[in-house]
Amino acid sequence: MRPQRRARSRRTGQAVLVAGFVGGYCAGNMAAALRRARSPQRGLRGFESRGFDGRRIVHSASDAILSVDEDTTILLANPAAAQMFNSSVSAMQGSRLSRFIQPPTPDAHTPLDYFPAGGGRAGRRATDYAVTGIRSGGQLFPVEGSISSIEHDGRPVFTVILRDVSERHLVQQKLARSHDQLRQLSSALQSIREEERTHIARELHDDLGQLLASLRMDLTLLTRVDHLPDASVRLIAGMESNLLTAITSLRRIATNLRPRALDEGGLYFALQGLRDEFVERHGIACILLADEAELRLDDAASTAVFRIVQEALTNIARHAGAQNVLLNLYRTNGELLVTIQDDGRGIRAEDMEKAQSLGLVGMRERVWAMHGDITIAGDEPPGTRIDIVFPLSGHVV
Repeated sequence: MRPQRRARSRRTGQAVLVAGFVGGYCAGNMAAALRRARSPQRGLRGFESRGFDGRRIVHSASDAILSVDEDTTILLANPAAAQMFNSSVSAMQGSRLSRFIQPPTPDAHTPLDYFPAGGGRAGRRATDYAVTGIRSGGQLFPVEGSISSIEHDGRPVFTVILRDVSERHLVQQKLARSHDQLRQLSSALQSIREEERTHIARELHDDLGQLLASLRMDLTLLTRVDHLPDASVRLIAGMESNLLTAITSLRRIATNLRPRALDEGGLYFALQGLRDEFVERHGIACILLADEAELRLDDAASTAVFRIVQEALTNIARHAGAQNVLLNLYRTNGELLVTIQDDGRGIRAEDMEKAQSLGLVGMRERVWAMHGDITIAGDEPPGTRIDIVFPLSGHVV
């Protein structure tokens, strides 16, 4: 007797699945007709009398469809489901759902437990869940699925629609690997660029700087010669003025390439020099809040922080129209927190997404290369605020 009851239950579940599936996929008068029907079977017969073969729709669907009772027994599986799991329709029907979908927790006893609310959502619709499928050979693969239920004789019957997303996951993994490679390339290019800047700055300072200083000394000796013609005195004075201009420009270029204070005094003194130059050059008040002892970092971290602050100040001078800038750097819980805030016009969301915003891209890449986080916001008027968090593990000297 038990096999007969089970067969009847399975046939009832099949009819309920077909009615529920057709009702979900067809709109308007079909759904209304189902609501008016006295039973799912009658509703299905009503559909089929109108030319709708619900069972054929289910069996020809490209998505895998399962009908499952409240005890997770599979009542009906379409050929697409059998193909997805490398099984057969007859082998799937009567089996437990756990044979084909990995339970998210050991205490998953109902079909809804396999698709837990509040977690694991993914896919094209808000009703899609990310689950793990199990092929007949034991191979695991990613699946997206949705679940719905209808009542029959006071008991729920669940319809599960599944899609194999293995190829999509492979594409995502390839994109992630490509993105990581680009990040590594960007970090390597930044390092190479800093090395080249340092080399050029030293060449300018040591070679050209010394040469210009020597020429100035020679001119100074010439001015001490007695009885020089007035024309020669004027010429020497002009040459000395040009030399002073050249030496000043050389120092500025070398400092922009690589500030000597960063190598000789550390990050704190380099930021002080950057702040002073910014105030003198642009006439914008700038306050630096920092402790020298908290900014004793290795070369990689010091360079990254200095370049980020330098780029931020450059953007403020060019675009913000600010009158005041605050630089705040302090350490807490093994992290360095950097805040750069101005009272200018405020950055807009579309400004941050522009392809031409290479300065912002460079800032982000430097932060990410240090495994840090950066937040840029212009929704706290007035002005723009940049918050950066750097982990300091391995970077403190």
